[in-house]
Amino acid sequence: MMSNGDGAAAKATNAAKSGAQAAKVAANFVPSKEDYQKVYNTIAEIMDDAGDYDDGSYGPVLLRLAWHSSGTYDAETKTGGSNFATMRFEPESLHGANNGLDVARNLMQKVKEQYPWISYGDLWTLAGVAAIQEMAGPVIPWRAGRVDGVAEQATPDGRLPDASQGGSHLRAIFGRMGFNDQEIVALSGAHALGRCHTDRSGFEGPWTFSPITLTNDYYKLLFDEKWVWRSWNGPKQLQDKKSRSLMMLPTDYVLTQDKSFKKHAKAYAEDQDLFFKDFSAVVVRLFELGVPSKQWVSEEPWTMKRVEEQSSN
Repeated sequence: MMSNGDGAAAKATNAAKSGAQAAKVAANFVPSKEDYQKVYNTIAEIMDDAGDYDDGSYGPVLLRLAWHSSGTYDAETKTGGSNFATMRFEPESLHGANNGLDVARNLMQKVKEQYPWISYGDLWTLAGVAAIQEMAGPVIPWRAGRVDGVAEQATPDGRLPDASQGGSHLRAIFGRMGFNDQEIVALSGAHALGRCHTDRSGFEGPWTFSPITLTNDYYKLLFDEKWVWRSWNGPKQLQDKKSRSLMMLPTDYVLTQDKSFKKHAKAYAEDQDLFFKDFSAVVVRLFELGVPSKQWVSEEPWTMKRVEEQSSN
């Protein structure tokens, strides 16, 4: 536990860093959009160099890093969020919800060594942008300007979703960040990507048949498949009755049971363009949680070009 003196010191340090960043912005003393595009390209290159890791891409774990470093925000106390990248520090790095994210942090450390001028918060969220865009998802407008915090600024455990819970838990967790039902359902669509691991969350398996391509299949499968509780030694999760190769978590299945959630999930199942539009908007908000507006290097967000788009040009 930190003393009041330590807390005051941490706040003073961060205030100084925030002020320094604001001064850089005011003086235009910041890297250019092209510099950040180079970082994006390096992340994309690393993402695809995954070999046998999971489904052949680091994309899903990089998106999870960006998500979990941003989703600690508390709108009431104005603490947490992507600004200070406090998952670098214990005990936050050891929180159960962050199990396995050392893989992503270590990958991004290599990028940080190549581009030492970028803050961890900017690096991690830019990695999330690259992951979504390079895995066939929508464009995610992004702004630079986050600063690196100190260990005393690490957030308490319990701010990220617990997959074993239900609708009231989701509303409490996401409501604390400032999100409504529609935005909760849109953010849940990130589960189209990646898979669960027994040595991390305890759960096991992918949500969709294409875990490294972002589609609206997550919502389609929720309604089109027959889901049954899996009989195994692990935590409570569902599996599809037909192939028994897919899984859903209790927090996923609640999207088909809760009247308000179901309305939005049905809409996304029927219209991928709508899902992409809403997903992009809510991810932009998620990645900017906790960052004072005076720190942004540009008033308008930037659009980073996909690697394929650059090569075609």
